[in-house]
Amino acid sequence: MKEKREDNCVFCRIVRGELPATVVFEDEATLAFMDIGSVNPGHMLVAAKPHVANLQGMEAELAGAMFRSAARAAKAIEAVFRPAGISVYQANGAAAGQTVFHAHIHVLPRW
Repeated sequence: MKEKREDNCVFCRIVRGELPATVVFEDEATLAFMDIGSVNPGHMLVAAKPHVANLQGMEAELAGAMFRSAARAAKAIEAVFRPAGISVYQANGAAAGQTVFHAHIHVLPRW
């Protein structure tokens, strides 16, 4: 996987350890951390480690890694919070509600 980075991207800075985050887990391709602006307690973000703006810019390998990590996050949320449901959301572009232009998936418990 080719390493890309953006010096002023907030998620790139979190991946590099330059900004604080409550990291839940990471693997070679992804980093899962608690959302600082959480919708509900337990709201996690799964971010791609290389800088890629959206789903359309991902290679298949990275997309697979992102969704494997989202599944792992959902299992952790289920075990800890026992929610009635879990929403998984991934936005691509401003019109879709994307506010940080670094590919990430929201995994959040719902009651």
